[in-house]
Amino acid sequence: MTGIVIVAHTPIASAMLSFAEHTFGVVPERVRAVDVPPHEDTKVSFDRVLEAANGVSTGNGVLILTDVMGATPANVASKLEAMGAAAGLYSPVVVLAGLNLPMLMRCISHRAENLEELAHKALQGGQNGILRLGSKVHPENIGG
Repeated sequence: MTGIVIVAHTPIASAMLSFAEHTFGVVPERVRAVDVPPHEDTKVSFDRVLEAANGVSTGNGVLILTDVMGATPANVASKLEAMGAAAGLYSPVVVLAGLNLPMLMRCISHRAENLEELAHKALQGGQNGILRLGSKVHPENIGG
């Protein structure tokens, strides 16, 4: 089973995991959340993400979901992906940025997939979960 670590700005990661617990009735197996508070030293954040990744790893890979590309959570996760075994994680890592709830639900539902297939399904779930609801906005209906 592929492990999943949610790494995001405080309190997004924990809120995402709480949503999964609400949906599935339990905290899903091999899924962890790491909230990164403002001004936390990146070494501290990195160590916490490494600990979470080791906690969910079975050797089949770890999928790390982050909120915003280029921000500290994504940068810390990308560093772990780049370092791998040199950091003490003996499992392949894939990092995806742009986390949303449909992406997370897809990941949890397909954790039996290999790491690359799970990453692909996560991307599809995230993209397919972004929809426009309701009727079109017409320029004449916009105040101004």
